[in-house]
Amino acid sequence: MKIVFLLLVTLSLYSNDVLTNYRMNGINAIEKQMDFDLTKAQYWSEHIKDIDTTFGYLESNPNILTCNKENSTLNLYVKDTNNSYGFQNEYSAFTGKIKGDKVKEGDLKTPVGIYQITKKLTKENKLDSFYGPLAFVTSYPNTYDKYRGKNGHGIWIHGLPTEQKRDEFTKGCIAINNSNIEGLNEIIDIDNTLLIINTDEVKKGISKETLATLLSQLYSWRYSWLFDDINGYLAFYSSDFVRSDGMKFDRFKKYKTRVFKKIEKKTIIFNSINVIPYPNTDNIYQITFKELYKSDTFKFSGDKTLVVKLDETKSMKILTEK
Repeated sequence: MKIVFLLLVTLSLYSNDVLTNYRMNGINAIEKQMDFDLTKAQYWSEHIKDIDTTFGYLESNPNILTCNKENSTLNLYVKDTNNSYGFQNEYSAFTGKIKGDKVKEGDLKTPVGIYQITKKLTKENKLDSFYGPLAFVTSYPNTYDKYRGKNGHGIWIHGLPTEQKRDEFTKGCIAINNSNIEGLNEIIDIDNTLLIINTDEVKKGISKETLATLLSQLYSWRYSWLFDDINGYLAFYSSDFVRSDGMKFDRFKKYKTRVFKKIEKKTIIFNSINVIPYPNTDNIYQITFKELYKSDTFKFSGDKTLVVKLDETKSMKILTEK
């Protein structure tokens, strides 16, 4: 009864057309109309007009670390009580010996990209004293790195040697003074911190119009998926698409066509959506969210990543997903 009451309250805010649709066709028709309304850029423009989009559209990750490799700095931004990302600290940093974006194991370069912190290492984890008192392990290589054939591992944010000689560079990690990394550890929650690494200054002040376009198209993709529109669904994929497990577009198309033919009632809910422009690109964006998917034959609840490109017509094309 509570759910029905809340739905009716929501309907009271809608137009007479929606109420008439509900009166004549019931809840299912209204649900479909609401799902369709989520595909409209106008809704998203209104939704994000007062939201801080300094780094993109972020429903999660109250802590943002940005690394400017050119200036050798690591900056921390923290979301405040007004839900704005305020500058907190700047740390001098050492980065890879060789300039440029990391491509392969042993190239001595710090990668450019968007990364999560996956783990914290300390002396209790038998961390070598070369890395100082603690280290944060990053998610390099990420989904887009793998799509582009990049490899390697062990990209950390760590301290400086306590017993060994210090170099003026790293093998690809980001290193800051030990007092700074201990202070950083006191501030951030590693499960809610994103690291954005760029060759120079990390892009800020993302266009709300572009974000509204991407969010509306994300939900258009969901709408096609929800209501078994295979052609509409596949239209969001680039011909160069490769899924994280290596499945290329032609095989993916055949697989999804078989799945869509089941015509099952589905529940698809997205939460904790983040849309961030990918560093050193003009039109590539990383979209992450928590997905709840449920049908008669399959259930999934977990993290989802899309890397998308906005083409010259401002259409979203998915390059890879995980």
